[in-house]
Amino acid sequence: MHRIPLAERMRPTTLDEVIGQTHLLGDGEILRQIVRKKEPVSLILWGPPGSGKTTLARIIAREVEAEFIELSAVTSGKKDVEKVVEHAKQNWNLQLRTILFVDEIHRFNKAQQDAFLPHVESGLITLIGATTENPSFEIISPLLSRSRVLVLQPLEKDAIIAILKRALKDEKKTKNVTPKALDYLAELAGGDARIALGNLELALSMDEKVTPEIVKVAAQKRVPGYDKKGDMHYNVISAFIKSMRGSDVDATLYYLARMLDAGEDPKFIARRMVIFASEDIGLAGNGALGLALNAFQAVERVGMPESSYILFHVATALAKSEKSRRTSEAMYRAQALAKQYPDSPVPIHLRNAPTKLMKDLGYGKDYKWEADFKHNKGFLPDDLKDETIF
Repeated sequence: MHRIPLAERMRPTTLDEVIGQTHLLGDGEILRQIVRKKEPVSLILWGPPGSGKTTLARIIAREVEAEFIELSAVTSGKKDVEKVVEHAKQNWNLQLRTILFVDEIHRFNKAQQDAFLPHVESGLITLIGATTENPSFEIISPLLSRSRVLVLQPLEKDAIIAILKRALKDEKKTKNVTPKALDYLAELAGGDARIALGNLELALSMDEKVTPEIVKVAAQKRVPGYDKKGDMHYNVISAFIKSMRGSDVDATLYYLARMLDAGEDPKFIARRMVIFASEDIGLAGNGALGLALNAFQAVERVGMPESSYILFHVATALAKSEKSRRTSEAMYRAQALAKQYPDSPVPIHLRNAPTKLMKDLGYGKDYKWEADFKHNKGFLPDDLKDETIF
């Protein structure tokens, strides 16, 4: 018989056993209220791996005395949902609640998600979906409107250490792991309790006395929780841009290193720096755009890992540069006016006059081909003559 993994053996069975997520589990918070009232509601649990989504769903079902049915959107389809609905109808006749837990619910397409709607609305099933992706983009609006979205946070280091200590106590191996090794395990976990417990279990199997060196061998290199099409991708690039905008070189370089370590496309980063050079530096540093463009070309031609030097060099320069959004703000204003006045006639005195008739009609009248020539009638259409764009 295969031994049950430590992470599964240590899975909490009551809310009081859950460590972390106090914003959902504290006195008076929503999950406490659901359990206390024994009135389940449909939920979308949004959070990173190992933050407790599945655990909380199972606890809710147990506490409200409902049958818990679990599906994975990766391996299940519409027919599986239909089978659950039929089973839920039988439960309904027996006055038994049904909670359907769908892991990675964002993997279901629109038609599959639509299949839940009438049964969630009627109360036949209570749906608890778990997702690591932003529900705003991955879950259909009708389903979101019938559910409460609860955001789970990565577990803090202290919470991970508490979970590890509890596991060691349960396994009667508290003295087998040094405090520094425990701290290192929590550091490597990145807020994921499952990773922490998995690394602990492997380290314990390797040596009687677990030190940081043993942990390092057991854990190897942790793969960053970074999906090039997921939330983390957008969150980190957003932080990178905002750090450059705020002239915080340390934060800029940290987020850049984090993206490269996760395997982000260096050309994507370079393109964003080209945009930044015009959008946020603009007239304050006219050399910034040329520098960013050179970086993009160099990244294309040099390739990784050597391109790292170029990216860190230019990101530092852009972060340290003076900033000006005058041209960006002028662009937005000009675009707004162009939409508001799309057909304003070009003033006659600015129109070309290639024929005598056009000249007689006043086309190009009093215009002089001189540098910095200011026409007394101005250059904007009449209905915009009082507007200031820049």
